[in-house]
Amino acid sequence: MNRAPRKTTKPAGTHFMRRTYMRKKVCRFCADRNLKIDYKDSKLLRNFVTERGKIMPRRITGNCAYHQRRVAKAVKMSRIVSIMPYTSINV
Repeated sequence: MNRAPRKTTKPAGTHFMRRTYMRKKVCRFCADRNLKIDYKDSKLLRNFVTERGKIMPRRITGNCAYHQRRVAKAVKMSRIVSIMPYTSINV
């Protein structure tokens, strides 16, 4: 059976997906200058860690690159000093 080769491109006008406007996340540390990143503040750092114990990426938390590096360093430091766990208990 000889079949005609498939077209790999879609014809114009068949793409009906609409783009939704996503608001840019603002770094909470840049917005509030009084908020400090401290490895001893486990309540604040818990917002940047998943249930499994992974550090959340920048695109999800909305932090700028500068503060994301500081948050990651603070989380790692608080794990070393046993303030925060490396993983969740129910793994």
